[in-house]
Amino acid sequence: MTERFAVGSSPHIHAPLDTRKIMAWVLVSLLPAGAAGVWFLGASSLAVIATCVIVCVGSEFLWQRLAGQRVTVSDLSAAVTGLLLAYNLPPTIPLWMAACGSVFAIVLVKQFFGGLGGNIVNPALAARAMMLISWPVAMTTWTVQGVSGATPLAFLKGMSSAAAVSQAMSAATETASSTSPALHSLWNLFIGNVGGCIGETSAAALLLGGAVLIWRGIISWRIPVVYIATVAVLSLAFGRAGGPLYEVLVGGLMLGAFFMATDYTTSPMTARGQFVFAAGCGLLTALIRTFGGYPEGVSYSILIMNLTVPLIDRLTVPRILGEARR
Repeated sequence: MTERFAVGSSPHIHAPLDTRKIMAWVLVSLLPAGAAGVWFLGASSLAVIATCVIVCVGSEFLWQRLAGQRVTVSDLSAAVTGLLLAYNLPPTIPLWMAACGSVFAIVLVKQFFGGLGGNIVNPALAARAMMLISWPVAMTTWTVQGVSGATPLAFLKGMSSAAAVSQAMSAATETASSTSPALHSLWNLFIGNVGGCIGETSAAALLLGGAVLIWRGIISWRIPVVYIATVAVLSLAFGRAGGPLYEVLVGGLMLGAFFMATDYTTSPMTARGQFVFAAGCGLLTALIRTFGGYPEGVSYSILIMNLTVPLIDRLTVPRILGEARR
């Protein structure tokens, strides 16, 4: 027998997508939301985005060089982390705070746990949580077209009934007060002409980006669809004043559902596990928004569910064909 075969460990069939290509598609899909943020919230948003991306990439480069590791910034994962962190910050955040959050995300949350694929929680969300604890005033100051005020979720927190919200939104529409700090029509919520974090305000842009990721097979529909649907159903069950549609369009739900909860490293591998994970995220988000002291619950719900992923994977692992049920 003269033929020789190469023997190696799996995988033996390689998909056309590698880490760099996947991250590049994520960056492309995030561009519409960033453009909407810069358009509606001002040029300061661009400075925050640039700071986070540059510091995240620089932090990963320096850490890997100092630690004697192979430099992997070319895989674009650090750039994605920086962009996602920037999208979770208000446009008025001081740039030094954004830089501190970027270093925290890359060094403490990602590299301390082994780098890409080793982190146990989403680095951008962990950095946002740290910044919210450290600088609560700067992290909750919102402006749109130079006017400061409450976000739609904060406004919703103070309303006692759906009728009150409907009446307030109708009044805002009739007076064309698109820059009102509290009152916003559903159209303004959809396009992003509201106060909030840079990348979370435009539901239309985020839906477009999410559709691109699903179309390219980068993410599955399971987590975003189940997550958003769970929040919508529970908002109706809990009697939230704005109603399901308002609840879905406001805050960071779209950004979290399509770009944060679907992170490969911190989400379940199995299909059943993804359903459980997404439903848990939706439940926690609805509970925090309804009964918590903080008007938004997306970041904390995803971080909490990130910690349950090993257990979810263990409980939902498919049974091997022919194996006896325990």
